[in-house]
Amino acid sequence: MTGDEKIRKAFTNNDWHEIKVTDSWQIFKIMAEFVDGFEKLAKIGPCVSIFGSARTKNDNKYYKMSEDTARLLTEHGYGVISGGGPGIMEAANKGAYEAGGKSVGLNIELPFEQFHNRYIDRDKLLEFDYFFVRKVMFMKYSQGFIILPGGFGTMDESFEAITLIQTGKIARFPIVFVGVDYWKGLFEWVESKMLNDEHNINPDDLNLYRVVDTPEEAVDHIFKFYQKYVLKPNF
Repeated sequence: MTGDEKIRKAFTNNDWHEIKVTDSWQIFKIMAEFVDGFEKLAKIGPCVSIFGSARTKNDNKYYKMSEDTARLLTEHGYGVISGGGPGIMEAANKGAYEAGGKSVGLNIELPFEQFHNRYIDRDKLLEFDYFFVRKVMFMKYSQGFIILPGGFGTMDESFEAITLIQTGKIARFPIVFVGVDYWKGLFEWVESKMLNDEHNINPDDLNLYRVVDTPEEAVDHIFKFYQKYVLKPNF
């Protein structure tokens, strides 16, 4: 179905009965995804999520950094959660899998680009149709986020986490952006425009995340954070 056909279909008049039946069945599918996710992820123990682009090639420096980050997390006793796809996500699962750690993939069904990678533990692969259900799983069961360079999806997941912590909707956990060159401009803008010019955030909000340049710095920040806190689901 082309984009134009999808738009025309979306604006087709439906009667209330058709809408109600469709929405009712959709609720059951959403519930099923939540139940399956809660049942599987509640058993995996402390994990850290690694985010980044699905489009990153395996000869890119950030692919290797994702692998190294996952390996270091495994050495510290953490499992690794990724979005389950290629690129940075594949590298994260590969690093955990080859180091003998838990390798979890929360894959999303997309019309292009996304397919689950081969480094996910067979009993720890979950497939989702709904982005919002998948994001709940990340937020609830990740003890920290490590974010490598990515696109809109990476920004969506990382800033949702910052927002939920900022507003007190979930417990505080460490959020680390890796790659100073990539993230520097964004967070200079956050400080200069959001904070200083428009006062849309508070100075303390800048402490909700950290920007570092190496896997070692990222994992060290996670490790030191939890020397003071108990590991548990975030809500």
